[in-house]
Amino acid sequence: MTLRELAKALGAELVGAQGGEEVLGAAGLDSAAAGHVVYVEDARRLAEAESGDALAIIAPSELSSGQKPVLRVANPRLAFARSLALLHPAPRLRPAIHPSAEVGANVQLGEEVSVAPYCVIGDAARIGRGAQLYALVSVGRGVEVGENCVLFPHVTLYDGVRLGARVVVHAGSVIGSPGFGYACDGEEHVPIPHIGTVLVEDDVEIGANVTIDRGTTGATVIGKGTKIDNLVQVAHNVKIGRRCILAGQVGISGSVTLGDGVVLAGQAGVADHVTMGEGSAAAAGADVIRSVPAGTVVLGRPARPLREQLRIDAAAGRLPALLREIRELRRRVSALEEPTSDGGRGSA
Repeated sequence: MTLRELAKALGAELVGAQGGEEVLGAAGLDSAAAGHVVYVEDARRLAEAESGDALAIIAPSELSSGQKPVLRVANPRLAFARSLALLHPAPRLRPAIHPSAEVGANVQLGEEVSVAPYCVIGDAARIGRGAQLYALVSVGRGVEVGENCVLFPHVTLYDGVRLGARVVVHAGSVIGSPGFGYACDGEEHVPIPHIGTVLVEDDVEIGANVTIDRGTTGATVIGKGTKIDNLVQVAHNVKIGRRCILAGQVGISGSVTLGDGVVLAGQAGVADHVTMGEGSAAAAGADVIRSVPAGTVVLGRPARPLREQLRIDAAAGRLPALLREIRELRRRVSALEEPTSDGGRGSA
């Protein structure tokens, strides 16, 4: 597209060009070539962007350049993300059902559905318009897959799972496997049947090798617009709100509730039955063992409110010096308590 067309698509103000120049792609500052657009979030890297081969710069509204055209926007990072999607669109599978696919009885396939080689679709499943199933996807009985969903290779949807529209599930993820629940009879661990399901709402993206367990009864729910990174575990009957962010290797125990907009950074863990309020967050590696009020940021093991944990961390850094001081004080006290030659006590 032309620079003018890109500016219009991004809602940007184009400064320093007529707009007829052809845009060939979007790239980072370290890899941009002629015809590419790049972005800067502030003035600190503007000179670097100007000195490179890029055609134009996406920049904050207050910046300008005497050397290259500028696409002025309120949020350069967001505009750059959208330019990547516009200039490098994801390839789509050809709408077709591959002969090697196994399609069960009473399956409903919408228009323009793509089913790649060796997919298996169980009885009474419903696949919405424009959905794409890559090779070796397994869809269980009675599963519902919404319009324009994308299931990458080796995704497994157990029986009865429901995906809303425009859900993306990356390779190797398993949705709807039984939760980890057992009752002990005194000698053996007896499995608790999990007869619930998983409901994934619209516009959710699920990374590679994620596991989401079905409810014991009822549903495990992933709210609209939530984004889940690779290698995340979501246990049975978890309720995740809208627009949440779960980074890599997060683990969520059974019956946890996350409000809208909750953020869990990498390797954070949430204990069973905990509730995290709307807009709260757990920092990387945090172990959340008690409920968190809305808007609160916690970190540490166990997780505590941000300021409290930072004070604890600062104090921990002073422990070696404090221990040395205590040892010295003990030595002095011992010296004071030692008997002197006249039978009295020593003095400092």
